[in-house]
Amino acid sequence: MQTNFSLAQLADPAMAASEKILRTCVHCGFCTATCPTYLLLGDELDSPRGRIYLIKDMLEGGKPASQEVVKHVDRCLSCLSCMTTCPSGVHYMHLVDHARAHIEKTYPRPAGDRFLRALLAQVLPYPNRFRLALAAAKLGAPFRSLVARLPRVGNRLAAMLDLAPARLPGREPTNRPGRFPPGTGQAAKRVALLRGCAQSVLRPDFNAAAIRLLNRHGIEVVHASEGCCGALTHHMGKEHSAHAHAKQTIDAWDAEIAKGLDAILVTASGCGTTIKDYGFMFRDDPAYAEKARRVSALAKDVTEYVAQLDLAVSAESDLVVAYHSACSMQHGQGIRTEPKALLKRAGFTVKDVPEGHICCGSAGTYNILQPELAAKLRARKVANIERVRPDVIATGNIGCATQIGKGTGIPIVHTVELLDWATGGPKPGVLDRKDL
Repeated sequence: MQTNFSLAQLADPAMAASEKILRTCVHCGFCTATCPTYLLLGDELDSPRGRIYLIKDMLEGGKPASQEVVKHVDRCLSCLSCMTTCPSGVHYMHLVDHARAHIEKTYPRPAGDRFLRALLAQVLPYPNRFRLALAAAKLGAPFRSLVARLPRVGNRLAAMLDLAPARLPGREPTNRPGRFPPGTGQAAKRVALLRGCAQSVLRPDFNAAAIRLLNRHGIEVVHASEGCCGALTHHMGKEHSAHAHAKQTIDAWDAEIAKGLDAILVTASGCGTTIKDYGFMFRDDPAYAEKARRVSALAKDVTEYVAQLDLAVSAESDLVVAYHSACSMQHGQGIRTEPKALLKRAGFTVKDVPEGHICCGSAGTYNILQPELAAKLRARKVANIERVRPDVIATGNIGCATQIGKGTGIPIVHTVELLDWATGGPKPGVLDRKDL
């Protein structure tokens, strides 16, 4: 793609990076075949190629974001399926992230939109606030129909109520900063494990299973005081907030790296994609560039790390597992085979989900900010999952587990919960039924 940025524009590192990405695009349109919003809407501007044209015009022209640009960029899930499909290697993730930051700085959103986005940014990354918000959502659930009628924001507030769990899990004893050594013997390795923000409230059992599994295989687990990784606000274009969260996380882990770490493990693939990108995010920050690179280099999805272990399988199961690969896992991190291979090694029958490359509609806060499109994608995903008639669904991302779980009665667990069970841990609570 030909570009015409001025030398003054290219002096900005972010603009220079985006210009390089734009020049990589060859207009082939392969991305349209795997873009969820293009499949639903059939609008070229709701495809990666169309959004690239809009973003190029906005950035190259030095223009504030227009209502049209905002509409189509907001509809993007950042599922990154286009990056898997693209034969030219267009790094769409960095381009759309830059566009969102530009929108945040230059576009005056309507008051209701600003309020909702600020609410999400001030609640979701903070576990205690999020827990209070979920308790409030339970009280507000009977008034959903009234909430949905509110102008401009009603559909999104109703979506928030719909996504809230009917029962909030109890607090998990291991969900705290500290060391969790193996029960017997000296630890062979030492890893840090991201506690996370929303996941630590919604499904604390995910990390508890990871700790048991790792401890059982002689690995010490450390929870640092890292807080939110910054992914949620990063994808809303809120650079200042995202970088503040990320810096806190980097500092906490850098202190643990100094004591010796073999890896930094993540059980939420959406977080993992962002953490692995810290090196790029802070490439021009003299105080954080090197520390960010160290963190990114050590970051692994928990299944990447466990795949290197000699699993001590002690319990056989005849359960049929539908493996849902989160977009952030398969497209963002390029992890496609390890989780399924692990489940098969553990004795489960694993089924691929038809149209497995298409997003379920979760995408961070997308299922709140774009509830109608998210609901259509969830229905499509659930229909494809139910076609393979599984006993249980396994995934590696809390957003997907929440989104899909609201659309089906099939139990959904984290991959690591099944691996923990197969190697001597407890049966996942959601499977504790007589017929499973």
